[in-house]
Amino acid sequence: MPAPKTNGARLLALLAVGAAAILPLVAQAQPAATAPKTSAVPGWNELVGKLSDLPDRMLARLPEAMRSDPQVQQEVARLALESLTSQSLDALGGDVDAPEFLPAINYLFNVGQPNADTLYRTARVDGAGIYRLRGKAGSLNQAIISQVVPRNAETGKGRTHIDLSKLKLDKQGRFDVLLSAEKPKGHRGEWWELRPQASRLMIRMVSADWAKEQAPTLSIERLDKPAARPRRSAADLEARLRALPGMVDMMALMFVDHVEKLRAEGFVNKFKTFDIASAGGLAGQYYYEGAYDLADDEALIVESAMPKVCRYRSLILTNELYETTDWYNNHSSLNNAQAPADKDGRLRIVVSHKDPGVPNWLDTAGHAKGLIQGRWMDCDSQPVPSTIKVKLADVRKHLPADTGTVTPEQRQTIIRERRTAQVQRPVW
Repeated sequence: MPAPKTNGARLLALLAVGAAAILPLVAQAQPAATAPKTSAVPGWNELVGKLSDLPDRMLARLPEAMRSDPQVQQEVARLALESLTSQSLDALGGDVDAPEFLPAINYLFNVGQPNADTLYRTARVDGAGIYRLRGKAGSLNQAIISQVVPRNAETGKGRTHIDLSKLKLDKQGRFDVLLSAEKPKGHRGEWWELRPQASRLMIRMVSADWAKEQAPTLSIERLDKPAARPRRSAADLEARLRALPGMVDMMALMFVDHVEKLRAEGFVNKFKTFDIASAGGLAGQYYYEGAYDLADDEALIVESAMPKVCRYRSLILTNELYETTDWYNNHSSLNNAQAPADKDGRLRIVVSHKDPGVPNWLDTAGHAKGLIQGRWMDCDSQPVPSTIKVKLADVRKHLPADTGTVTPEQRQTIIRERRTAQVQRPVW
C-alpha cells in the first residue's frame, strides 16, 4: 500500500492539479503576436518610439569595447531610466501656477554627475508671474537658488541667484522673498527680480558636515493667480507628454560619452579645468576633472595647494558613463569637512580600488575606469592638483610621515556613519 500523504504532500498535489487545469486556459487567453498598434493617445507613440532605441543611441557614442560589454549595456539602460524618471517627475508635478521644488538630480536620479554633497531641486515658474518664497534658511554650507534662463537670453541686471544665508532673517531664522519682474511700490521686504525668460528656479543645497548641518525648508507660491488649481486640460497634458521625449533624450545623451572624450584628449590620471558656468553653473565655482585608469594594485595620489580662503571644496568620482559613484554606501566622496589638509598645508587624497588605510581615501567601488572631479567654491585661488600613480603598497612612501591610519574596522564605522547622515537628509 502507498504511504499516507502528509499535509504538505497533499497541498503540492492539489497545486499540481490546479496548475494543470489552469495553464491551458491561460495559453488560450494569450493573444497571438501582432504588429504594434498606434495609440489613441496623442503623443504616446512619440514617447515610446524615442525610448525604444534610446539605450542603443547612447551606446553608439561609446567605443566598441564598451558597447559590447554586458555590464556597460545595463548601466546605460539604468542611465536611460534615471533620465526618464527625473523628467517624468517634472512632467507630472511641474506647474508654474502651483509650483513646488521637486527633486532634479541626486543619488537616484544620477544624471550629469550630481555632487555628493548637493541636493538639487527645481520649481517651474512663469517669468511674467509674481511669486513668494518662504521658509527657514537652515545651516548648510550653501543653499543657493538660481534662475534658469535660456542661453544668450536677456537676463536683466539684478542678482542671478540668492544665497539663503545672506537674506534678512527673523528671530526664528525665517526668510520671506518676493519675486517679480518689477518691485511693487511700497514693498519693503526682500525682493528678487524675476527674469522675463526664466522657466524655473533651481536650489542647490550643499552640506559639508552631513550629520550636523540643517537643511532649509522652502515653499513657493504664485500670488498673481488664485491658489486653487482646476483640472488640467487635455491640451496641457498632451503638451507635457510631447515635451517629455526631447527632455529625456537631452538628459540621457548629454554626458554619456564625457569621460571617454577626456580619455581621447589624453587627460587620463591628470586634470584639466572644466568650465560649467556657461551651462548653468554657479558663479564663484570652479571645476577640474580628469579620467582615471587604475589596476587593482595601483593608486592615484591627488595633491594640491590649498587656498587661504575657501567656502567649500570637494572631490568626487564617477563611472565611465558620468554617473557619480555611489557615495551613500562607499567612501567615494570627500569635502572640506571630511578631508583635512596635511600639516604642511597641502591637500593629499588617495584614489584606489582597495583601502590604503589612510584618512583621505576615495574608493572607486569596483570601477576600474571613471572620472575624478573637484570643485572650489568662493575660494581666493583655484589650484589644479597634480597626480602621481603609484603601487598601492607604496602609497605611504609618497605621503607625509605623520599621515594617520584607518583600520578596516574604523573604516566600516565611518562608512556606516556617512550612510546614516546621508539617508537622513531630505531628498524630497
